[in-house]
Amino acid sequence: MIEIKDITKTYGSGEMALQALKGVSFTINDGEFVAIMGPSGSGKSTLMHILGCLDIPTSGTYFLDGKDVSKMEDDELAEIRKDKIGFVFQSFNLLPRTTVLRNVMLPLIYAGVDEENREERASTSLLAAGLTKTHFSHLSNELSGGQIQRVAIARALVNDPSLILADEPTGNLDSKTGEIVLSTFQELNEKQGCTVVLITHEQHVAAHARRIITLRDGVILSDHRNRPGQTT
Repeated sequence: MIEIKDITKTYGSGEMALQALKGVSFTINDGEFVAIMGPSGSGKSTLMHILGCLDIPTSGTYFLDGKDVSKMEDDELAEIRKDKIGFVFQSFNLLPRTTVLRNVMLPLIYAGVDEENREERASTSLLAAGLTKTHFSHLSNELSGGQIQRVAIARALVNDPSLILADEPTGNLDSKTGEIVLSTFQELNEKQGCTVVLITHEQHVAAHARRIITLRDGVILSDHRNRPGQTT
């Protein structure tokens, strides 16, 4: 699914140039659950923006589902994001006075999907994310933090993306609620075969993935398989 080779990213030029990524290469296959981990300044946020087609590398190549997206224009990247990537962010990004069901339906409305199909697809995504039909008519500001994040996961699933990209998805949650959300990602990966890439700076969060890529100073420090619940 993902193949990046010799990716670099440089901000600025001359004496002010900052090289955030320094020749990063790896592949991620369909159905993997991968955590990309590193401290502040490691390059993981820059890599997340490139993987999410929110930015392009300075050099190197990035293939997503066989398409070279590393040199695409902004409108082409927007189409890739709409069709192939489901985003889950730390800040949830839901409309607070809108029902759970409509929040999840919004991407389908923008995509021009008819009302009957978008309601069915949104319902399916919400159930897959671990919510029940009793939640569908609630306003998102009436839910707990963990429930809100599950709605955000359902919204990421609704367009049937190739890739779910989760950026610090438990950052605004307490530890117990965060574990519930991370278990949701594990279930989506194990039971439905979703490809998940999780960006985090916390080792205990990365431990839920089946593979951990660690960045430091713009290079890959390690890349190893992991049994969920362990980090070695």
